[in-house]
Amino acid sequence: MTAPVLRTREGAVLPLAVGRFVDPHAAEATVLDCADGPVLDVGCGPGRHVLALARRGVMALGVDVTPAAVHLARQRGAMVIERSVFDRVPGAGRWRSALLLDGNVGIGGDAVALLRRVRALLHPRGRALVEVDGPGHPTLTTQVRVESGPDVGPWFPWALVGVDGVAALAERAGLAESARWREGGRWFVRLDRAAASTATNASP
Repeated sequence: MTAPVLRTREGAVLPLAVGRFVDPHAAEATVLDCADGPVLDVGCGPGRHVLALARRGVMALGVDVTPAAVHLARQRGAMVIERSVFDRVPGAGRWRSALLLDGNVGIGGDAVALLRRVRALLHPRGRALVEVDGPGHPTLTTQVRVESGPDVGPWFPWALVGVDGVAALAERAGLAESARWREGGRWFVRLDRAAASTATNASP
């Protein structure tokens, strides 16, 4: 079976690491260490982070639009709802952490709009924990489709966010980058709501 990939309109081919979608990758432990509860996992898929946090005693809820992924997550015992993060989400304004891993900062094709929505869902002292592409990778809006051998899906809007460009996007969304790190060949950033609010209040 051919491994699925994401192809952009520009012709770039991005691997889909579907092998890690069911169980957490070792690199993600550093992200979960930063996740104060309650945690909202945006684009949770089969719920691996929700389950991993539950094993740590951290309350977490996953949100995903894919029925099959939500069904699998629930079968595994994860608390997951089937809907868009842009629809009504329980606990708005009370989530201490939000996860945007596996490229999910690209959901909807507008990273600023997504980060603004996440900010609205966060507690005033909450943070977003975001996986981004490494240094030198572009930050842009595009369209992508899933390809697996002869099977080709429809085009849909997506955003690519590199670590070099994430701080500017976060600022436009009312968040502030407070940390970035590399683990297991992957890049992550922490975007704080409180830090952005403090900077705004200190501006002349």
